[in-house]
Amino acid sequence: MDNWNKEILRLAIPSIISNVTVPLLGLVDLAVVGHIGNETYISAIAVGSMVFNVMYWLLGFLRMGTSGMTSQAYGRQDEQECLNILLRTLMIGLGMGILFIVAQRGIEWGMLQLMNTPKASWQFVAIYFRIVIWGAPAMLGLYGLTGWFIGMQDTRTPMMVAVLQNVVNIVASLFFVFVLGWQISGVAAGTALAQWAGFVVSLYTASKRIKSRGNKELDVDKSNCRVWYSTCRRILAMKGEWGNFFRVNKDIFLRTLCLVSVNFFFTSAGGKQGAMMLAVNTLLMTLFTLFSYMMDGFAYAGEALSGKYYGAADEQGLHITVRRLFGFGIMMVLVFTAVYVLGGVDFLRLLTSDTAVVTAARPYLLWAYLIPLAGMAAFVLDGVFIGLTETKGMLFSTAMAMVTFFAVYYLLWSSFGNDALWIAFLSFLGMRGIASILWARRYLVIF
Repeated sequence: MDNWNKEILRLAIPSIISNVTVPLLGLVDLAVVGHIGNETYISAIAVGSMVFNVMYWLLGFLRMGTSGMTSQAYGRQDEQECLNILLRTLMIGLGMGILFIVAQRGIEWGMLQLMNTPKASWQFVAIYFRIVIWGAPAMLGLYGLTGWFIGMQDTRTPMMVAVLQNVVNIVASLFFVFVLGWQISGVAAGTALAQWAGFVVSLYTASKRIKSRGNKELDVDKSNCRVWYSTCRRILAMKGEWGNFFRVNKDIFLRTLCLVSVNFFFTSAGGKQGAMMLAVNTLLMTLFTLFSYMMDGFAYAGEALSGKYYGAADEQGLHITVRRLFGFGIMMVLVFTAVYVLGGVDFLRLLTSDTAVVTAARPYLLWAYLIPLAGMAAFVLDGVFIGLTETKGMLFSTAMAMVTFFAVYYLLWSSFGNDALWIAFLSFLGMRGIASILWARRYLVIF
């Protein structure tokens, strides 16, 4: 294995592990609550987790935008700009988190209405929400720190932080619930504590790294308020850099809205067909989720490496990186397609013991088999676009894909039913890849 492939795997593998651990925070809450209450408790955790998933997903630009800009500054060996980007994203993340806390009652009411929350669960959702919301500054600050670490060619630290969060969440939730008897409040407190633990460890690690590279402005070991104040004032005065920061992140935010629209519609359209079809689509979508965990790891590697080579004006390095990323992507398509074809039914049986659901899912497995082929290119080029801060390409490809999704669905729905929904989803994935390639060939020299 040559150095190019080793470098990609060095960055991709820890990111894949991190991606797999992220859903565990929600699963731990569900597992604990499943042993202390009935379906009302479980539905409350499910709704509460979904509320925060939506809130944080829409602000995912704090990670992606930070990653691309940091990797370019790293490639230019501009240590001061690396620090500026980190402090800039922390200001926004912490500020948005505090805003969420201030506006929590309005957000709570709006989300409860939007999620069609059962009346019986309202009280428990409110308890969960009003505690976990205090972790919002930590989570949004952690988004920026994670993006910064990726840009600095370090995916091991986010992996270790993700593992730490899960350990803290498990231990704290079990203690609060089964020792102190806090029930759903204990589950929420464990989640919030894990979020702050992850943020504090990440911030401390970032500060140590910055000081080791010769910049002592970010120093958590000393309470030098004057230095902090002057540094923040200097960064706030950089109007041009703020303009670029918001330009990049505006495109990512709009692109995320397109993704949210498609995912919400997919779930809603399945639900309108009844509980059985909703269960079928949910199970089959886990095959997409598993593939996305793997491909996101390579996308993160693409963010770090393409940004570094672009910042260093190393065109050859950028070309080789893109080609190698597509090489790994093709390998993943072959592996996942083979696994799904050979073991798809057995995997569904692992997820549910309800034979009726597995039987109902069989006719739609063909569409799940095509997910890796349809989705690979978009994952790879999303990472490259983020590294190059070519966010208009991401927005263009996702918007085109969203239009394709709805057009295909409404054209085919009356004749093909749930098959039309899956054909539309595969068209969405495929169009994202095609549009990304067309944009890259037209505006970027990366192939």
